[in-house]
Amino acid sequence: MELHELKPAQGSIKKRKRIARGQGSGKGGTSTRGHKGAKSRSGYSRKRGFEGGQMPLQMRLPKRGFKNLNRVSYIALNLANIDAICEKYNVDEISLEWLRNQGMIKRDDKVKVLANGKLSKAVTITANACSATAKKEIEAVGGSINLV
Repeated sequence: MELHELKPAQGSIKKRKRIARGQGSGKGGTSTRGHKGAKSRSGYSRKRGFEGGQMPLQMRLPKRGFKNLNRVSYIALNLANIDAICEKYNVDEISLEWLRNQGMIKRDDKVKVLANGKLSKAVTITANACSATAKKEIEAVGGSINLV
């Protein structure tokens, strides 16, 4: 086999359709666009959601609610989760930096400690927010919470 003998696979190369080159070509006249209408015109591009002049679906449906741009969303960290983390990793201090290094939260995530579950030992926790019940539970066991 030589370089000059190489050819593409059979059927992989197709000839382009030469349209608007006279009636003899079979693709003259309307140039494969059909008769009249918006789609036959040059420069036509269908608008998103266009339904031929009928009121589009997204405009027919009622609008509800809104997105609050000032919303602060937190990752929930329950006392049961904290207890499980302390058991698994054998730690008595949990900070945002430590959680990031373990891959439990992302760089910009905010963490809120919630009171679901029980703590079995004293833990020092650093978080962005904490519920009042969770704070009581943590301090009752002898731990502390620092809010950033």
